[in-house]
Amino acid sequence: MNGQLLGNVLAFGRVLRGLGLDAGPDRMLDLVAALDHVPIGSRTDFRNAARALCVRRRDEIVRFDEAFDVFWRKPAEGTTTLDLRSMGERRKLRRPAFTSAPPPGAVPAPEGDAAGGEEPPPLIHLTLTWSAQEVLSRKDFGELTAEELEEVERAIRGLAWKLARRRTRRLRAGDGRAIDLRRTLRKSLPRGGEILEWSRRGPRSRPRPVVVLADISGSMERYTRLLLLFLYALSRGLGGRIEGFLFGTRLTRITRELEGRDPAQALEKIARSVSDWSGGTRIGETLREFNLHWARRVLGQGAVVLFISDGWDRGDPEALTAEMARLQRSAHRLIWLNPLLGSPDYEPLARGMRAALPFVDDFLPVDNLASLESLGRYLERLPADRPARRQQTRPRSAGTGAV
Repeated sequence: MNGQLLGNVLAFGRVLRGLGLDAGPDRMLDLVAALDHVPIGSRTDFRNAARALCVRRRDEIVRFDEAFDVFWRKPAEGTTTLDLRSMGERRKLRRPAFTSAPPPGAVPAPEGDAAGGEEPPPLIHLTLTWSAQEVLSRKDFGELTAEELEEVERAIRGLAWKLARRRTRRLRAGDGRAIDLRRTLRKSLPRGGEILEWSRRGPRSRPRPVVVLADISGSMERYTRLLLLFLYALSRGLGGRIEGFLFGTRLTRITRELEGRDPAQALEKIARSVSDWSGGTRIGETLREFNLHWARRVLGQGAVVLFISDGWDRGDPEALTAEMARLQRSAHRLIWLNPLLGSPDYEPLARGMRAALPFVDDFLPVDNLASLESLGRYLERLPADRPARRQQTRPRSAGTGAV
């Protein structure tokens, strides 16, 4: 763990103890250990982990939440105070004025009553951990510096992924409507075959499989490394239930290369297996190869397709239209992730994007950390039913426009 972050966690524990919460050293050590499993890029997950460890009574929740919001806040000018008298405490928690000189800032711990003879509050050095993370999460992947790139890579590896579940045809023991005759008879044997209660079975659910097709052409070059790291983190987070393909002028399956515990080795294996890096793009032709040779193998069981591309294509837009329609019919949901969509001035003018867009169920950005976090939340609450799809018509201008 970063030393500055560790210092902030321990300082936060001192603030909580000053408010009367159970935040002793043992609790804070447990919180430090929990950060190995909780994504530090998610403020909500970090808050819930700290609350679970440090809050013991319901009346402490309000005190904890207000202290958390003040301590792990965005930088602000001037000094403001948070009055905690409503919580039965004669203390105030101050927002400090930050300076550029090291240490980054000094925050006084909660003040005691001077007349009570308490010792003066100690100064706590605070590093703006959350504010830096939040600013970085909004920055476009293509504009990152070398230092920011390393931080974003660590954040992507720490993202938690959980996919919506689908009902299967198999049943499991539970509170369903179907009677489990075998278990019922087995339970009745100790009573001489007399049935006193009926065992039942309910539907079983499993996470939906994910198929990712990622564009590695020249126009996507500045996003390629982070998107490959995203594929690795997604594969690890979903327990390997992911099929990965890269395409430029040809299609390459990288599912096996995504396996393993070392992301650097995984990216090195992918680099060796792909021969058309940063070249042209023929989306229609590569989609035709996928639909002919791979769709039946990997699109069963209600798979979700993530298609990552900026839509710049040198191929035939008519072929792309036909293959996108076929792909949409085979998938439970077709989600197109475009790194250019994060720009407020973006319009889908590229002819490949215009030809494909009528057959896309969800058109989402994938240009920064915030967009990846939003994608994770969307995949977790993915609707169980397939979207209503009308008979699509090909756009009249599919053969014209920007290349």
